[in-house]
Amino acid sequence: MKKITTAIALALSIAATDTVSAQASQQKAVSKATQNPWTLVYEGAITKNEKGKVNIHPVTYKLNGITIAANVYTPAGYDPSKKYPAITVAHPNGGIKEQTAGLYAQRLAEAGFITITADASYQGASGGEPRHTDKPQYRTEDISGMADYITHYPGVDANRVGAFGICGGGGYTLKAAQSDKRFKAVATLSMFNSGEVRRNGFQNSQLNTIQERLQKASEARAQEAAGGKIIYSGVASITDEEIAKTPTDLYREGYEYYYRTHAHPNSTFLYTTSSLMDLMTWDARDQIELINQPLLMMAGSKADTKYMTDEAFAKATGTKNKELFLIDGATHIQTYWKPEYVSQAVNKLISFYQTNL
Repeated sequence: MKKITTAIALALSIAATDTVSAQASQQKAVSKATQNPWTLVYEGAITKNEKGKVNIHPVTYKLNGITIAANVYTPAGYDPSKKYPAITVAHPNGGIKEQTAGLYAQRLAEAGFITITADASYQGASGGEPRHTDKPQYRTEDISGMADYITHYPGVDANRVGAFGICGGGGYTLKAAQSDKRFKAVATLSMFNSGEVRRNGFQNSQLNTIQERLQKASEARAQEAAGGKIIYSGVASITDEEIAKTPTDLYREGYEYYYRTHAHPNSTFLYTTSSLMDLMTWDARDQIELINQPLLMMAGSKADTKYMTDEAFAKATGTKNKELFLIDGATHIQTYWKPEYVSQAVNKLISFYQTNL
């Protein structure tokens, strides 16, 4: 428990200084992203649009007065006069559309679906101030906002729209599907219940400090309201040594993914401390029984976050069609990028959506 608490303390503190290692990593991130015309940083990403192949289409639209930046992927041989099923893809906490969300959106488009993945409001290339606001109601609205846009996209069959969410995007997808019945089939991968973790700590390691952290979040909001400096929680940069010493797979491999192997300048682990007022009183499982659509929840068998998928799956009693699919040998972050695990997840998703859309 002490090791877990140490990891969470690191994850919830801002690095005081930028190290040479972190600076070099950021430079590599910029370099890798600029090598791709759409700044995609996943393996096998589209490098140019070609007739007869899967294409990517950057789009923007307004959602509650904020400009949302999104990418739409169309299948090979896309014909706007035909009708296609569509899938919204919600990115992880700290993530953006150019990382694992884009990878899965592209792979699903290769299977014949029109897909959309958007940067969350206040994050990535989307608008909204203050930056890095991370409130559950906004993230949930972002998912319905993707449905607003994609149901009117040429060629989309509005009666065959599915929702898919990864990590934190999975928790928010569960919440969106409770009320948004435009989603006819719902799937999650490595679901992360943001409210539960922000409230209780990862693996319930911070139960004794809930009131203290709520007080700090309240003080941060008061400071914002008074026109003062915005306070942030999270990790701004991290050294290789700090990564190596992080005991939990989720955070250690997460730092490697976001700050080293799949880094992108728009991706950050920072979020406004005041957001905790909303995050800590929210839970992806609350009223989950309202989901009556077909439900697929996937997790790595070795993921230290698997308990969150198990908890939500057990409470999803409102649907008669639900399945828990384990990706054998995978940790949470490995489901984002490792080819053999991604292929298992994609194949399962294709079968699920083809059956239920």
